[in-house]
Formats: sequence, structure tokens, C-alpha cells
Amino acid sequence: MDVSLSREQIVALAFAAVAVFWILGAYNRLLALRNAVIQAWVKVDEALQQRRRAADALLAGLREPLAAEQGALDAMQAALTEAGAAAQRMGAKPLLPAHASAWLAAEAPLAAASSRVFALLEHSADAEALAEPKAQAAAWREADARLSFARQLFNETARSYDEAIALLPTRLIAPAFGFTAAGRI
Repeated sequence: MDVSLSREQIVALAFAAVAVFWILGAYNRLLALRNAVIQAWVKVDEALQQRRRAADALLAGLREPLAAEQGALDAMQAALTEAGAAAQRMGAKPLLPAHASAWLAAEAPLAAASSRVFALLEHSADAEALAEPKAQAAAWREADARLSFARQLFNETARSYDEAIALLPTRLIAPAFGFTAAGRI
């Protein structure tokens, strides 16, 4: 029994082997980039958790000294809750652009509410009663700065992932394996 292959069959087998190894390499690269985006979200989430702890302590410390401003404190609490829910959805699927948009939309009212509370805190006359809340406000600002850097890292990582998906010939296999563009925060 003669099992010799023709030159065309050898070339076809070599081409098929190269194609399979390229597909595996491209898949692994996209998977690594997707995992990097997920890890970048973890850093964002850590900053959000730090900010949430500072906000909870801040709001608790302001309930008595700013009793006349409960509306502002309640608005910040509601905005925190909404932003936290949006962040939780984003954490479940950090690559979905819809989740990123929802989180950004939830952060806008929180920024407005927190600005109002911080303004009330700064303009309050009872400085002695507000010493601890002012420390918590500083912790919020520190967490917010950390959040800015984490968001930048997330967006840069997501951009690298999206660029890899958009390149030919990877663009041809990305949809077959469920790789889609990531959202930006």
C-alpha cells in the first residue's frame, strides 16, 4: 500500500497546519487581552469600593451636623446606590458597551450630588463637629483620584483589545469565538 503524498497535498497540509496554529495564536492573544480588560475593571472596582466606604462614613458623619440638608444627603445616598448597582452590572460583564454606558450615566448624578454635599461641608460654620466628615471627604477625593487612574487603565486596555479585534485577519475569526468590542468608561 503506497501512502505517498503529492506535492499539492503536502502544500495543502502545511497551509492547514499554519492556519490552525495561527488561529490558536490569535485566539490566545484575544483571550489574554480580554482577561486584561477584566483585570483592569477589578482595579476600577477596588477604587469604587474605597470610594463607597468613604462615602458611607461621610454621610453617616454628616447626618447630625447637616440635619437641615437631609435632601442633599439623601440625593447623594440614592446616587451612590444607583452607581453601585450599575458598577455591579458592569462587574458581571465588563466588556459590554451597554454596561459601560449605564455606569457612566449613573456616575453623573453622583458627581452632582457629591459636589453639592462637599460644598455644604466646606461652607458649614461648625468646623469642630465636621472634623471627621472632612477627613472622610479627603478619603473620597483620594479614592476618586485613584478611580481616575483606574478608569484610564481600563480604557487603554479596552482600546488595545478593540484594536486587536479590528486588525485583519484577526477580524475574521473574532466573531466566531465571541470576541466583540469593549465599552469605555
